[in-house]
Amino acid sequence: MSDKTLSVWNPVKTDRFLVGAPHYPEHVDESYWERDAERMAKAGFNVVRMAEFAWHILEPKLGTFDFDLFDRAIAMLGRYGIDTIMCTPTATPPRWLTVAHPEILRVDGKGRPMSHGSRQHCDTASPVFREHSRRITKAMAEHYRDNPFVVGWQTDNELNTSMPESFSKATLTEFQAFLAGRYGEIGKLNAAWGGDFWATAYDSFDQVVLPIEFGPTFPSPGHLQDYHRFLAFSTARFQHDQVEILRAVKPSWFVFHNLGGLRDIDFRGQFSKDLDFVGYDIYPMLYDEFQRLGNHAKVQALHLDICRGFSGNYIVPEQQSGFGSQPGFCTLTPEPGELRRMALSSVAHGADGLMFFRWRPAHFGAEIYWMGIIDHDDIGRHRYEEAKRFATEMTALKDKILGTYVRMDVGIAGSDFDNQEAHKTYPIGLPSPQDDAILLHQYCYDRGIACGFIHPEDDLSKLKLLYVPHWVMWKDEWTERLKSFAEQGGTVVIGARTGTRNEDNHVIRETAPGTSLSQLTGVRIEDFGRLAAPGANGLFDVMERSGGLVIPPSKPAESYRRERRFKIGNRELVGGYFYENLAIANDVEVVAAWSNRYAEGQPMATSRKLGKGQVVYVGTYLTPDLTAALAERLFAPVGIEPLIGDLPEGVEVTMRMNDDRQLLFIQNYTDQPAAIGGVPAGRDLLDDEKPVAGRLDLEGYGCAIIELAG
Repeated sequence: MSDKTLSVWNPVKTDRFLVGAPHYPEHVDESYWERDAERMAKAGFNVVRMAEFAWHILEPKLGTFDFDLFDRAIAMLGRYGIDTIMCTPTATPPRWLTVAHPEILRVDGKGRPMSHGSRQHCDTASPVFREHSRRITKAMAEHYRDNPFVVGWQTDNELNTSMPESFSKATLTEFQAFLAGRYGEIGKLNAAWGGDFWATAYDSFDQVVLPIEFGPTFPSPGHLQDYHRFLAFSTARFQHDQVEILRAVKPSWFVFHNLGGLRDIDFRGQFSKDLDFVGYDIYPMLYDEFQRLGNHAKVQALHLDICRGFSGNYIVPEQQSGFGSQPGFCTLTPEPGELRRMALSSVAHGADGLMFFRWRPAHFGAEIYWMGIIDHDDIGRHRYEEAKRFATEMTALKDKILGTYVRMDVGIAGSDFDNQEAHKTYPIGLPSPQDDAILLHQYCYDRGIACGFIHPEDDLSKLKLLYVPHWVMWKDEWTERLKSFAEQGGTVVIGARTGTRNEDNHVIRETAPGTSLSQLTGVRIEDFGRLAAPGANGLFDVMERSGGLVIPPSKPAESYRRERRFKIGNRELVGGYFYENLAIANDVEVVAAWSNRYAEGQPMATSRKLGKGQVVYVGTYLTPDLTAALAERLFAPVGIEPLIGDLPEGVEVTMRMNDDRQLLFIQNYTDQPAAIGGVPAGRDLLDDEKPVAGRLDLEGYGCAIIELAG
């Protein structure tokens, strides 16, 4: 296990900026290889990643290994000064394995086994699959132990991206064993899952079933929570098998994983602690298709800031370089200039290495129109030139960039697996903590305010404000950390419903938000209820979205909507999603009060001074208007201000720093020229260290890295 302490402030321990591309020599004739290596070297690449889908080549028959193709490819690249990161190929086990052991296939909630012919079709909980995973990993590690060009490893490929769940017999058996280890006695499990509700108690662990949805109705939230805890455990265990082998064979190798989706992985547990650093695959235009924020630059920043919150700086093993597609979806196409800008945005948000996906596109398979640096006709056009420019810049600036962390003035509590899953088990139509947090993140992004995600167990001292977005599961030790942060001058903002369930997913038996948070905030929750989503017609809209067959009224009256309004300062705003009626202690100030219906005049948001700082409680969910109102009230007193004042629309600004230097990353994510005023004095490291002070002009998709004076 790596000895790295998980912290958002950690840089990657490396003395060079890794830059290159995933490379698939098995996809082209060997006559292309040397030309590829030569062009990579001319582009300034120093590393490639390979073999993640090549188990069938490496082991064409059980126990018969053939490394010749990759040996020759690695040697060719090495002659041109390019190192190789090898990948364990366990995302795509060969057909001979699934023929011999069909029991290793994943099974969906309807009892249908997955089929060979795609990827991630095998169950990482399966002891049989784990055995074969260890075997291929050990064979590869021992073979490449003394190869000077193999410098590190990636485990598997985007674990759990396609399908994290499985309902196979192996999963059931392993789940039962996991529960026996967790609880020890079946009575403790029954208590944790509420077995006296709907007669769901068990007599022994081997009676426990898997929580298949709608079978015929909903399972216990505790049952579902433990199932996803198990999936995270088995994913980490599957990876740990491989990491243990790799470290035993050659401790000097670095080991990472390339995250794609973020499902059923506990990033603050063994999964990240096993790794030297995390890798995050970033496809901004693809993710914007899914999240619909309407701006792929914002989506990229959001995803990378979330990822950095897991364990600190990262590398990007796959950075979108061109049009991307599979048969069921496709992305927009980056315009000339955007490849470099998106790559620099990854660096601005914490990347200490980056590989463009991919070197060349495939001519066959399920991604034939996923474009790379080189086109189908073997010609490198503007994407090659932009990648070359980026690689040259990063190599020249590595001593400036490496060793710095990303500045955060505003921290958002994130990367807690239990709270992420607890919301999913019983969402009651409310935004997830992360969905709520996006509003604050986007507010800060648009204004150039340093913002990111951090866990309460991390070092909070570099922050000025911490927002906790509705974490229903809460630990008392976190309260002590928030108290200390506030006493030293920080502002803590706690969202509604925080601390209202225990670790078994039971509603707590004391007045919310629980003893420790009530003592911290000076607040008790007397009543709560559901509100319509902002802009919705009311309850019927919520039911319709959840599958109910209902017809909303065309013009709902206010009394039908049960709209809740509140006053904050001299503004009256509409509440969204949820409300709480608060009872407050004598030393608590009312920041906002409900202004209509039966709750008129009752506190909605409060503040309690604590040492040099304060703790704010907000008895509703964020809306854009409420986010702005809270920021206007809370930011200035603790010195939170934009990195650049009056930031033009379409310009992103972030800062990387350490005790020695401050690097201001400024990027124009539009295709039109931008004039930025109020830029602090410094030198533009991307423009021959040209002095900058006050005004900076950037072309469409233009970028600057300003090393600030002093």
